[in-house]
Amino acid sequence: MIRRGFLVIVVLLALQPATLRAAPSSGEVEAVSKPSADATLSFVKGGRVVEVRVKEGDTVSIGALLARQDDQMAVVELAQTKVDLKRFEEAKKKGAATEWETEHTLLKHDQLKIEVELMRLVSPLAGRVEEVAIDPGEAAQPLTPVIRVVKTDPLWIDVPVPLAQARGLRPKMPARITFPGKRQAVGHIVHVSAVADAASGTLRVRVEVPNPSMRPAGEHVTVSFGEGKGGGR
Repeated sequence: MIRRGFLVIVVLLALQPATLRAAPSSGEVEAVSKPSADATLSFVKGGRVVEVRVKEGDTVSIGALLARQDDQMAVVELAQTKVDLKRFEEAKKKGAATEWETEHTLLKHDQLKIEVELMRLVSPLAGRVEEVAIDPGEAAQPLTPVIRVVKTDPLWIDVPVPLAQARGLRPKMPARITFPGKRQAVGHIVHVSAVADAASGTLRVRVEVPNPSMRPAGEHVTVSFGEGKGGGR
């Protein structure tokens, strides 16, 4: 009995340092930065790509055309359908065309418009082209990643905060981020998860931090919330 009790005490003492390392007294938590927006784009249908307007590293705006499949026939057919639709609408006013003919042409026009749009990749965000995986003349496969666009200003950091420390955190509270090289910046909390990770005893807290110097995403950083208990940003 004495020996068994001794073994229990030894095990507890062995586990104690690991617990202390998981929740350092400084309140700093290690995490990794990531883009605040990350879009991987692909064509819905397969087809030959005739134009790629961007290269890796380019800055793009929302709605910018990035790449285009061979849409020549669809564009010609769409233009003809526009003419037919206008003709049927005029004829309908004179009683020379039926409601069905007009609606059928309108439906065909809308379908062709969607088809042309699906043959073009446009940027859903203002950011930077991270990857281009196709060249003009190559055939794009359906739903295969072709272009990736990311936004790294601001950066997001998903911080696994110990539950005891996370209870007082709220959106808009400030956070201090230390990047490699000891450079520091102040960001703020944008989201506190409602569900904790039971295995690690942590809660995901998302921090947003300005990145005017365009540091790369994916860096290991430390985050502290010591100032966050006083209020918002």
